[in-house]
Order: sequence, then structure tokens, then C-alpha cells
Amino acid sequence: MHRPTPPSPLPTDQLRFAMPPMHESVDEERRHRKERLAGALRLFGRAGFEDGVSGHITARDPEFSDCFWVNPFGMPFKHVTVSDLVLANQDGQVVEGGYHVNQAAFTVHAAVHAARPDVVAVAHCHSVHGRALASLGEVPDPITQESCAFYEDTALYDDYTGVTVDAEEGRRIASVLGSNKALVLRNHGLLTVGDSVDAAAWWFMSMERSCQVQLTAEAAGRPVLIEHRQAVATREQLGGDLVAWINYQPLWQDISRSEPDLLS
Repeated sequence: MHRPTPPSPLPTDQLRFAMPPMHESVDEERRHRKERLAGALRLFGRAGFEDGVSGHITARDPEFSDCFWVNPFGMPFKHVTVSDLVLANQDGQVVEGGYHVNQAAFTVHAAVHAARPDVVAVAHCHSVHGRALASLGEVPDPITQESCAFYEDTALYDDYTGVTVDAEEGRRIASVLGSNKALVLRNHGLLTVGDSVDAAAWWFMSMERSCQVQLTAEAAGRPVLIEHRQAVATREQLGGDLVAWINYQPLWQDISRSEPDLLS
């Protein structure tokens, strides 16, 4: 009996695989960051990370490195468009846009951006499971493949001094974050950073889920920790900002296709 010849594999250069785009101008890069920022805010709104007027994602302007695009104060995350975004300077003063910014939150973001010139975006929201783990003064343990991405790359700010409005407090928080990509603010919540809006947003969403898994597992019993060498090896595979960017792309495609008005 004659067997049909199986189809030949396609050359890999004919297969699509998205990578971070290269921009030909500052204006093009600025537009890109603002689009991704508006999209991330809408995704955070979908996920229920919003709590009143608390929560911010900031993106460094590609031309004016000490100015940051941010969501307008008091506007629901789910409604934010590119044209709604506000540009504020290091002191939280609005230099472009028609809305105020949340000064308390911006104090922390500005300090982190100043301390970390490698960081393009900072995400901080009062998510439920992040706050719950923060109230225990814990960081995510290496109990799943995903949580290993944060292993020995997450700091704990082991203090609570109320709503942060003091620039010195912001600098202390930035100092504790250090070179890590994530920070648990005790009795407060989570903060993540990335070399793109996509990476910072992905780390926040993944960290929130890691907190949820840990709390669920601890409620059911005693989670088994992944041993140190394997946790480090897994972090080296999955813990980079490029991997975060790649993981985030299905979310970006979903929000940009289903809610294209965010680009207006």
C-alpha cells in the first residue's frame, strides 16, 4: 500500500514570531509606549486591580527621560484612551494633558524611575491577592514555575507609614527595590518594573496570580518549595523582560482588537 508523502516542514524564517519593535523616531516610540500604556490600564481594569483612585502605571517618555506618561487621576482604567494620558515631570507637575495626577502614587513612581534609568515602566495597584500576601509580610515563594520568575528578584519593603506623600519615603522604597524587578510593600501591595510597558504589566499580573496561588496553597496545606538550584535555573529561563514581553502579547492583541477605541 502506497503511503502518501508527509508534508515538508516550513522554513522557520517563514513563521511569524513577534519581537519588540524598533522605532525610527522619538515620536513613533512615544506613540507606541502610550498605546501600550492605555492597553495595560484597560487590562488592569478588566482584572479588577483598580480600587477607587488608587493605582498607577507610568511609562518614561523616550525623549524627556525625567517625564512620565501616567493615567489621569479619577478616570476608570477601563475607559482610558491614548489621548487621555497625562505627562508629568519628576515633581509630579503636569506638563501635557488635561487632568491631575495622583500625587501620593506618583511620589513612589518618580523615585523608582529616578533610581532605575534602565526602567521604562512601573506598575503599582492595590490588587486583592497582592495586598493579602503583603499583609503577611511575605514575598512569593518558589512553589510554581511562574513564581520562580520572582525568586530572589523580589524585595520586601518591611514597613508601613501610611499614604506616601513624602519624597524621602519614595526614595527609601526605590532603594529597597534595588535592582529587583518586583517589590512587596508590606500592608500595601505590589510594585513591578520593566524595560517596557508590556514587561512591567506582565510582571504585575503574573505576580498577582502567584500571590493568589500561594495563598490558596497555604490555606489547603503546606506547599512544597522548588529547591534553590531549580528555582534559580527556572528564573534564568523565564525571569527576563523579553520573556515577559512575549508572554504579554496575547493580552495586547486581545485588548487592542476587542477595544480599538483605546488607541484614540
